[in-house]
Amino acid sequence: MGAIDFKTLSDEQLVHHELSLERQLIEASFRHRTSQLDDMSKLKKLRRQIARIRTEERAREIASGAGADTLRNRFRGTFKAGAMSAQADGSGGFLKGISESYGLSDGDQSE
Repeated sequence: MGAIDFKTLSDEQLVHHELSLERQLIEASFRHRTSQLDDMSKLKKLRRQIARIRTEERAREIASGAGADTLRNRFRGTFKAGAMSAQADGSGGFLKGISESYGLSDGDQSE
């Protein structure tokens, strides 16, 4: 999604997209540390997308005369963590790769 597409999103959608990307970045960082990340460039790409979104958010805040992080603080509470991130990268969950590497499925949870 390019910078032009970010301009068409509503404020809420923009913040939700940013939070989803931040969640994906945390997941990718974790996978990188556990040697499960196949595409090392994913970290850089996610950081750049987050920066582009933050730039658009700040431009909107300046245009409306609002303070820094006003949009983010306003819409952070309406973000549903699993809704966007699972759809965006198709991973299906934060620890899916780890559970698969140990041969665990959703029904094999131990107490």
